[in-house]
Amino acid sequence: MQDTELFFSLAEIAGVFVGFGALIAIRGGGATEDYDVASVGMVVWGGITVVFVALIPVALGRFDIPAHTLWPACSLVALALFWIGNEVVGRISRELRALKTLYTRRTRVWVELAGAVFWAPMTVALIAVVLGLFPDQEPALYLASVVLLLFMDAWMLLLLVFSVGRPRAASDPAALPATGGPSA
Repeated sequence: MQDTELFFSLAEIAGVFVGFGALIAIRGGGATEDYDVASVGMVVWGGITVVFVALIPVALGRFDIPAHTLWPACSLVALALFWIGNEVVGRISRELRALKTLYTRRTRVWVELAGAVFWAPMTVALIAVVLGLFPDQEPALYLASVVLLLFMDAWMLLLLVFSVGRPRAASDPAALPATGGPSA
């Protein structure tokens, strides 16, 4: 397989995200707010997913599996890991469930649309590989999917660092509407 080093590099980058997530989790005695725990957990889960998805073709490629069998098999595993894994994580994480109930509809839509920029084309590319729609492009489509998954994890890390989407209490000054302040 020609892209072995590239897949190793992508897995290494994802490993750095996992490390950043762990570092963020332990800063100041550990995250305790639902937003922090859920966000760090999603960044770590995303990084672990990238590591797995990047290394699957490298590991299976050592068995001299024909390319037209290798890429659809890897794509099926990637789809299952991403979609089923995300569902499992969403169900077992108390903090993620709590965070979803705190989000306004507008915030949830914004977060999902921002993520869809990455997961939608990733999913389409993997399905195209599974269906054999572009047999000559299977390695490229799979690689593009891994890169999109890595970009999505980087995006989640950026949102976490800047606390984008953090639910605000009504008493929080940042949550008050910008009306010029209270009348004197």
